[in-house]
Amino acid sequence: MITFTPDPIAIQLGPLPVYWYGIGYALGLAAAYAVLVREAKRMGQDPNIAGNGMIVVAIAALIGGRAYHVIDQWALYQDDLLRIVLPPYSGLGVYGGLATGLLAVVLYTRWKELPFWTWADIVAPALFVMQAIGRLGNFFNQELYGTPTTLPWGVAIECQNRIPAYPCDLYPFASTAFQPLFLYESLSGLIGAVTLLWIGRRFRDRLRPGDLIITFFVWYGIVRFLLEPLRSDNWLVGGIPTAQLASLVFIGGALLAFALRHRPGRPADRSDADGLEMRVATDPDPGPADESDVRS
Repeated sequence: MITFTPDPIAIQLGPLPVYWYGIGYALGLAAAYAVLVREAKRMGQDPNIAGNGMIVVAIAALIGGRAYHVIDQWALYQDDLLRIVLPPYSGLGVYGGLATGLLAVVLYTRWKELPFWTWADIVAPALFVMQAIGRLGNFFNQELYGTPTTLPWGVAIECQNRIPAYPCDLYPFASTAFQPLFLYESLSGLIGAVTLLWIGRRFRDRLRPGDLIITFFVWYGIVRFLLEPLRSDNWLVGGIPTAQLASLVFIGGALLAFALRHRPGRPADRSDADGLEMRVATDPDPGPADESDVRS
């Protein structure tokens, strides 16, 4: 059992507190940006676009993620609506952020006349990196935990930070540990980022633009679906956790997109052509082109 309970405030700058949660997401954004630039160069795209686009997508994801979290945890805000917009922020809903962030990517790439699927693949490992680092901020806020556990990596949660299901008179602070769901998601993000970066290099000649972002949605959807039963403060619809339903929607949508993009006879799109041109330009011996790369 990990008994250490951190202070959510990292430093105090006069009257302004600087929270570990915010630092975590700032570091996550910085790391994600570094991945975006590197992957944009590798895929033959302009890395300068990553900076401006990231600002737009990050703002959209922040709005969607915050809205999802507030709806999910409405009991925390219904009596004090200012808590929705004033710091310290207590959380972001990933699915809300993914939905609005994806919409922002679609609109931004259309506006700039960029290949959507190629840029979606550039974004995919960066999303995992952001998750791996940002989720650690939940530890400092003592949130995103699951059921009581006797596992050695279970975390202590102070009484004032607990949901009503686990009061200290029934679950004493000194002897009760909880499943660190934030840690599980962080580790999943780390492994996912490494996996996508490896797949993108090892199988680059077999991939179709969009395969990496599709893998991201399936991966995250499965992980979230499996973790959600460990929570006791779920937002329920018909007795089913909303996040599980969202997971099924994202997984199903990703698999449908994969099937449609890999169906026999599907003509190449702009992203496919861009990928072929990039491989020819960077590989002195690209080998025979796949039929799907040259079909028009």
